[in-house]
Amino acid sequence: MTWTWRLEDPNGATLDPATLGVEVPPADNQGDAESWLGENWRDLLARGVAQVSLFDGDTKAYGPMGLAPA
Repeated sequence: MTWTWRLEDPNGATLDPATLGVEVPPADNQGDAESWLGENWRDLLARGVAQVSLFDGDTKAYGPMGLAPA
């Protein structure tokens, strides 16, 4: 399967990465997907992404997970 992040606003609505000027690359495994998020979460937060959910194909692995520091 392909691992992908869904970008969301504070209410959980899906945000279009292209509208935000970002590209969310698909990953071959969960670790690579999580590494990408670890490298890019600050930029996503600055662009208005409040939370993310991780999907393995069509199946939600987890989320929503807030990006703002606690």
